[in-house]
Amino acid sequence: MKCKSAVLPAFLGLVFFDAAFFFATTVTASAQTVKDVRSVLEASLKAMGGVNLKTIRYTGSGWSSRIGQTYGLAEDWPRYEVADYTRAIDYDAKWSREDYTRRQGKYPLLGRPPMPEGHVTSILSGNYAWDMQGDKPAPLAGLYLDGVSYADLRQLELTITPHGFLKAALAAKDATAITLPIVGSSDAGLSQNGRKVTIVSFTIGKYRVNGTINDQNLVELTDTWFPNPVYGDMDYEMRYTKYKNFDGVQFPTLLHVHQGDPRLNPAHNYYEYNVTDVKTNVPVTTIPVPDVVRTATLSPVKVESQKLADGLWLLGGGTHNSVLVEFKDFVTVVEAPQNEARSLAVIEEANRLVPNKLIKYVVNTHHHFDHAGGLRTYLSQGTTVITHESNKQYYLDIMFYPAARELQPDRMSFYSPMYMISRRPAPIETVASQLGGPGGGADRYAITDGERILEIFHVQDMAYELEDQSYAQGNHSADMLMAYLPREKILINADLYSPPAPGAPTPTPTAGMRTLYQNMRKQKLDVAQHVPIHGRVGTNDEFLKIVGQTGVESR
Repeated sequence: MKCKSAVLPAFLGLVFFDAAFFFATTVTASAQTVKDVRSVLEASLKAMGGVNLKTIRYTGSGWSSRIGQTYGLAEDWPRYEVADYTRAIDYDAKWSREDYTRRQGKYPLLGRPPMPEGHVTSILSGNYAWDMQGDKPAPLAGLYLDGVSYADLRQLELTITPHGFLKAALAAKDATAITLPIVGSSDAGLSQNGRKVTIVSFTIGKYRVNGTINDQNLVELTDTWFPNPVYGDMDYEMRYTKYKNFDGVQFPTLLHVHQGDPRLNPAHNYYEYNVTDVKTNVPVTTIPVPDVVRTATLSPVKVESQKLADGLWLLGGGTHNSVLVEFKDFVTVVEAPQNEARSLAVIEEANRLVPNKLIKYVVNTHHHFDHAGGLRTYLSQGTTVITHESNKQYYLDIMFYPAARELQPDRMSFYSPMYMISRRPAPIETVASQLGGPGGGADRYAITDGERILEIFHVQDMAYELEDQSYAQGNHSADMLMAYLPREKILINADLYSPPAPGAPTPTPTAGMRTLYQNMRKQKLDVAQHVPIHGRVGTNDEFLKIVGQTGVESR
């Protein structure tokens, strides 16, 4: 019942480039070190009208995206509309406030529920970051991603604004620069043929920041990197074009931002805003850091186990669950979400519940950052990863690639497994997309010890199966897997269905729920309980009522 792995085309290059090099077709070898970096920065700050610039407020609109949530690996981050965007910055106070309305707008859903319309307020004040929910501050004491806090991220975002970059570089003690001509540029929005640019580099804490200053002394591109559990040192690049003069200050009217991995295309476009108005040295109201923000602390990772049956546990305690399945001589974990810290905690709990048994398999439901971020930890200890066939080469080339992760080293960085350095195949098994017939097929994978069996199915596109476009992309991602325990009649799914909280009103059925239901029927699954990766355990009777199938058996 195991399927053969499919190999995707190799990704372009495995060496990181500075963004200014990456987007140019050819860089000549005549780069020259800049001896007086300060004079370069001061000339740029003067040309951009930033010498006496203390505050700035700009407005615009455009689109943003959900990082790490592509429907398929060949697609960009899913987008949503951003309206009434305003950002106010006080450079000396290291203060920034962003206000905007977000909504789904005209952009396709790509397997997700629509972005609900709502107002967003994001604030940075020095070393503190918070959002506003109405008139109440919402602390952000947790991590944005593995190893980077919201405060760190927003400080970096302030630093890579056009004038913020120059001010931070002038304050840095380690700024260096090179000047070089760019020829054959493939991006008309940036450096054109024969122009010289200067790339300035410095550090803020553990983060490196680079910026490209063009031959008009305008900052046209800034770059930094921060840790990501899937990509490693992940690129964050701001492109600034279409500069205009606003009361003596040069400011770009097109902000196009990348966040991702330069080796992947097109999955890296983060947001694009068209700036319509800029006000300089205007009053910016900085509010004191609220006590609830100042005293907020990072909650430790915790795992709370719930026994579902003999040898079967839900491992919760956070926003994402895992499921532990015991077999005679080994155990299997379904889902390795978020990051290494979560995986280490889940592994510790698994070892406590079932001591002296190897974690032989870990099942990955899909490739989204929040569901695949802990896989490296399992692979580093020899656990076989079971995932969809489309993910294998992507994981090997990107997430499992044995390169150093300088910003947030993990176990695999320190202790590269032998199969990663001796050209032996890494332990990855795959589930295919092909349709399987009764009794087994290429779209399923079975783990068994002769008594207990865990079946893994690829969630089929029911728009194709039923010729009903209302199911289109209802499986949330093209590589979605679900797991089923026939003896216990338990179905495990991610992001397709989560039982509502106790006492909550009955939700409206979504395309994901209906797709899950049709896949249950297709595979003839006799389900009694639903165990989701998000939320609580629920009964199948409850699920059938929600999807409008009361009185209908799943098989």
